[in-house]
Amino acid sequence: MVHSRIDYSRYARGGFLAGVVVFALGIVGHAVGPAVFGSLPAWERTLFVLMEGGGILLALCALIVFGAVLPLIE
Repeated sequence: MVHSRIDYSRYARGGFLAGVVVFALGIVGHAVGPAVFGSLPAWERTLFVLMEGGGILLALCALIVFGAVLPLIE
């Protein structure tokens, strides 16, 4: 049986960076959106809040899964 070597550190860094980008876009949209476009609809405010929370979860999960769990069970 041949096992391919997966570069877990690259996936951990990439996932963490993707989470930070999603979080930053949520923060920027939440702060700049009303200043530029006026009052935002409720669905857009909800989207920005979900982006903030989702970005944090994505960053943490990528670090835990690719940085700790998968290298240990390989």
